[in-house]
Amino acid sequence: MIDWRAIDTVLLDMDGTLLDLHFDSHFWLEHLPRRYVELHRLDEASQEEIRARILREQGTLNWYSLAYWSRELGVDIVALKREVQHLIGLRSDALDFLRWLKRAHPRVVLATNADRESLALKLPLTGLEDYLDAIVSSADLGVPKEAQEFWFALQDVEPFDPARTLFIDDNPAVLESAREFGIRHLLGIKRPDSRRPEKELEEFIALDRFAAILPDERPGDEEDA
Repeated sequence: MIDWRAIDTVLLDMDGTLLDLHFDSHFWLEHLPRRYVELHRLDEASQEEIRARILREQGTLNWYSLAYWSRELGVDIVALKREVQHLIGLRSDALDFLRWLKRAHPRVVLATNADRESLALKLPLTGLEDYLDAIVSSADLGVPKEAQEFWFALQDVEPFDPARTLFIDDNPAVLESAREFGIRHLLGIKRPDSRRPEKELEEFIALDRFAAILPDERPGDEEDA
């Protein structure tokens, strides 16, 4: 599927691509609304209002900003995330993929909408940093990946040739933005959240496992080399 000789740079999303999206789905749609109601002593019906309020910001920098939600909701979002941080984990064979990339030597860049507070929570728990050449957050650039401006800003701080770049993300709106910018090799993720059904990505090839795009290393290849 991928001619790795044609790839110099691999841009990777974090949540839903390298990490199981179950943590974020559970936190934003279940844990936070429930804890918000408890902390502010509201009735249970208020949970649905909080979910709707959160979803209205989807695709904006506010959607991804822990500081924004702490201010808006009057709660310590980071502290509440730590209550369920045991749910943070890598997707099935993500670590094997990262290890292979490290051996293969393309430049590997985490291009994420997660803000620095989210990164400070998740990176130490997952060990991702050991396999990355650079980490760029949309919060650093002032614009989310859904916008064209993100890609121009990313190219300024982390130069890459779109024609020789592979980008993997679970968000179809982000993949479409990357395609519009001119990134040639684009892949989605079939099941970003291990507890939810597969997603339909009509416009993009979607992966179930990263192994599907790795070279076929048959037993005995090393001896024949």
